[in-house]
Amino acid sequence: MTTKLVVGLDGHESGKRAMAHAVKLAKLIGECEVLAVYVIEWSPYSFQTAEENAQRHKRREEETGLAKSRIIEPALAELKQAGLSARGIVKHGDVADTINRIAKEEGAEQIVVCRSSEGGIASRIFGSSTSNLVMGASVPVTVVS
Repeated sequence: MTTKLVVGLDGHESGKRAMAHAVKLAKLIGECEVLAVYVIEWSPYSFQTAEENAQRHKRREEETGLAKSRIIEPALAELKQAGLSARGIVKHGDVADTINRIAKEEGAEQIVVCRSSEGGIASRIFGSSTSNLVMGASVPVTVVS
């Protein structure tokens, strides 16, 4: 039976540290699949103008495409070069809830994330989101510094 690990990426060095730890765990485990996950923070409750609502779908697709090309594809290439089975997932939503939901849906054994991120929106996302994930996760969470 294949063990699944979910690794939360943020597009910065901190996400690379989380991925490096997930690679180490996967090699120790043996038969393992690593799910590289990037969550674009998005709230259905934010207030939008009519024009923003009209453009929302297009923006979401553009954001998803950028995340795949800039974050997920390089991560998958690195994971596959390390000889690991890997898939990438990009979703919109609350970071902690989305990562936990993916772990449950995929039957993952563990989640690996970084404690904090460097700068910009990612610092907001993976600061309190890591705490929320640790407190509410359905599977064990490893937090890498």
